[in-house]
Amino acid sequence: MAENYDVIIIGSGPGGYVAAVRATQLGLKTAIVEREHLGGICLNWGCIPTKALLRSAEILDHSNHLKDYGLVLEGKVSADVKAVVARSRGVSARLNGGVGFLMKKNKVDVIWGEAKITKPGEIVVGKSSKPVVEPQNPVPKNVKGEGTYTAKHIIVATGARPRALPGIEPDGKLIWTYFEALKPDVLPKSLIVMGSGAIGIEFASFYRSIGVDVTVVEVMPTIMPVEDAEVTAIARKQLEKRGLKIFTSAKVAKVEKSANSVTAHVETSDGKVQQITADRMISAVGVQGNIENLGLEAVGVKTDRSCIIIDGYGKTNVAGIYAIGDVAGPPMLAHKAEHEGVVCVEKIAGLPNVHATDKNKVPGCTYCNPQVASVGLTEAKAKEQGRDIRVGRFSFAANGKAIALGEDQGLCKVIFDKKTGELLGAHMVGAEVTELIQGFVVAMNLETTEEELMHTIFPHPTVSETMKEAVLDAYGRVLNA
Repeated sequence: MAENYDVIIIGSGPGGYVAAVRATQLGLKTAIVEREHLGGICLNWGCIPTKALLRSAEILDHSNHLKDYGLVLEGKVSADVKAVVARSRGVSARLNGGVGFLMKKNKVDVIWGEAKITKPGEIVVGKSSKPVVEPQNPVPKNVKGEGTYTAKHIIVATGARPRALPGIEPDGKLIWTYFEALKPDVLPKSLIVMGSGAIGIEFASFYRSIGVDVTVVEVMPTIMPVEDAEVTAIARKQLEKRGLKIFTSAKVAKVEKSANSVTAHVETSDGKVQQITADRMISAVGVQGNIENLGLEAVGVKTDRSCIIIDGYGKTNVAGIYAIGDVAGPPMLAHKAEHEGVVCVEKIAGLPNVHATDKNKVPGCTYCNPQVASVGLTEAKAKEQGRDIRVGRFSFAANGKAIALGEDQGLCKVIFDKKTGELLGAHMVGAEVTELIQGFVVAMNLETTEEELMHTIFPHPTVSETMKEAVLDAYGRVLNA
């Protein structure tokens, strides 16, 4: 007889394991199915290990400019790439074990294997086609295996994987995805990065910091295309100042491989083709949802462009089946997945006043050097919607703390509805802006107006003062510029 649960979650990434914890807090008998590693891509191969790499790169960047701070170090600081990678993997392993602890602490059963939905309310778990890979710690003790399981509510949280372009498919040796880029078998002297979204730009920034000659190719007119164009122009200038070569409005038409290098034929908007040869290439042209082999078609769950269609509470068109996170579509971000997981489970549990996920209030962060962070509408999007807007800007060059840090190249930009004072969007580039953006997220969530922001006291000296000054600038009241 099949074991029965209130909720079964397929996938243990940030969305899946957070949903599982919240479900048990609400008294729901819960199980989570995982085929490869607890914590999913984010913890093991994405968000966390890349930030560990970028931290090493940040310290290296600072060490190479010690004279700017009046400091002297005999000899040059260099990167021990194997040690840098080992530290990154160790960080992932530590957090991977933490997810296993959370499952045990919250009495979430872990079912090891691959799940297929055979009908609403039922899954069959078979042997995993994926090996249990590092940094997977020993499988938690509260584990079950292959078999049939039932639940009134099934949540799909299977995440996403790198998208491949026809004819330029990653091969694991010369053309990498983020998997290989996180654990390079050799340190290339030169690198082509195809795609300048968050993944592409973060790896481009990291490899440039450790001395690699990096070329970025982006098909759109600007790098980081989802971000505000004014902000990305500043980021591009700083990245190019660090030595990155960047092609925009350009595409990799084809790739030729030799024994230990690749040659990309880069076609620009004017029709010209330039050949660029490098030791390795990273394909960072986006991701696609893991919707295959889940039984979705058989039970009639609707999908669109490799993602499951849901409402603001994670519901699909089939009763009792839900989806959260990357597999449920953009923005494909871990914090969006976590929030969707909580919203979905609270709605299942029947809590009152559960608010649907508002994707316009999901912040985006890119941890390159300089950092980029944003929430809400860009200036261009606001104008496209016909909004009458006020725009405020404040440069880090006029901020005392940024100058003291030696990080005075940055901008804070805010967009308000002229009629209502509603904060429509905020966009930042510069030091630690990924930590600052949450202030604007909270403001938007509380429906804070410009007047309330202008009367908020920001501590001095802090980089956060640029946030208030940008608001003041939008209303002609800027004080320090």
